[in-house]
Amino acid sequence: MIYAGILAGGKGTRMGLQDRPKQFLELGNRPIIIHTIEKFLLVSEIDVIIVGVHPDWVGFTEDLIDKYLSNYSDRIIITAGGHDRNTTIENIIKAANDIQPITDEDIIVTHDSVRPFISLKTIQENIKLAAKFDAVDTVVEATDTIVQSLDNTLITDIPERQFLYQGQTPQTFKMSDFISLYGALTDEQKEILTDACKIFVINGKSVALANGEYSNIKITTVTDLKIARSMIEEN
Repeated sequence: MIYAGILAGGKGTRMGLQDRPKQFLELGNRPIIIHTIEKFLLVSEIDVIIVGVHPDWVGFTEDLIDKYLSNYSDRIIITAGGHDRNTTIENIIKAANDIQPITDEDIIVTHDSVRPFISLKTIQENIKLAAKFDAVDTVVEATDTIVQSLDNTLITDIPERQFLYQGQTPQTFKMSDFISLYGALTDEQKEILTDACKIFVINGKSVALANGEYSNIKITTVTDLKIARSMIEEN
């Protein structure tokens, strides 16, 4: 089976919000998270969508699904997320296993709930590449020069831009592989390795690049939200 895992476990602290996490803010006439889920509903290859949200917001999210996506509620599961990105993925996979025991071939397409402009083409490319490689990371070419500073004061390196990419989501992999690799990490490693694909890379797994799009922005700050609302108005 092919699952989508929508990562919505954050509480939006960088947005400076007090009343609700950023994924529940209005974009156009619907919450951001609803726009994101709708994109995955349009991909016929995906069997089930599992949304991992902060435990305090599970009931609220279920109400949103009833309000906006009641016709598709049989394809959408809401579960409590974890304390960080990877534990939320872990909880989503556990929820999938509760529905039907996962196999070595079951794939999950993980995506940030606050990237509502993901294209169907990118999702489908992730699924296609996941059949050939151990994992897939969605990227765009770096358009700015990347400067490295190990002490946050002086430049220590300026890597060649032609070899650099900016990571986005989706990130896609077999669920059993993630559980195995993540479970083998020490607690200290889990604190450091917050990116799922990096866990695959350091274990020598093949991680393919899927073509992202510069419009696939992550709504993290107030400025991002203003840009997203302008994009919705243009559409």
